[in-house]
Formats: sequence, structure tokens, C-alpha cells
Amino acid sequence: MSWNKQAAISYLRSHALGHSHSECAKFTRLAIRAGGIDVANTKYAKDYGAELLRAGFSEVPPGSTLISGDVAVIQPYSGGNGIGHMTMYDGTKWISDFVQKGMYPGKGYQKMQPSFKIYRMY
Repeated sequence: MSWNKQAAISYLRSHALGHSHSECAKFTRLAIRAGGIDVANTKYAKDYGAELLRAGFSEVPPGSTLISGDVAVIQPYSGGNGIGHMTMYDGTKWISDFVQKGMYPGKGYQKMQPSFKIYRMY
């Protein structure tokens, strides 16, 4: 099956909750599946980079312009929950299990700005 990023984005938009339910990776993974690509499940959001690469995504060079369908895998920060975060860009905003105010999902992430990688299906 080929990648249909609009179907993935539509899935996220229609399933996003009013606030985080700590299911960012599940919602993002299911959106990717709705777009036609299966990504293996991992225990933690921070570990999805390797699975996205195996599924055919490519790492986007730092500083690149974001496009709809890009997926961010964010590492945990000191004092945070340790699982990291995964989210998808819809062209104007980042969505995981909720519509985020930016790529970093909450105040701790925004303050600490841990490392992240962006993945794209070409």
C-alpha cells in the first residue's frame, strides 16, 4: 500500500482528544496505519525512530522546512516521564492524541527542549 498522508492527517484530526491522555505514540502510529503504512509497535514513544525507518520513512535533515505528514520523535528530558513523545505535523499544527500548541507537547518539553528527529515518507 502506498502512503496517503492526507488519510493519516484526517485520522489524527478526527481522533484527537481535548488534552493529552498519554497515548501519543498509539494515536500517531494508528494515523500512519490509516495512511497505508504499518509501523511496528514499541514500548516507548522515544524508540519509534528505528521503526519509522524500517517502514520506509527517512530522517529529515535538521532545519528543513516541515511539510504535512512529517512525524517527530522526541526524546525524554531529565525530570520528565522517560517515554518521550511522538506527533505528526498536519501542515499547520502538531497532533498526537491531542492538538498541540507546538511540536513540544507540554511545559516541561517546552522548557527543556529535548532532542528530536523528524521523519518523512517520500
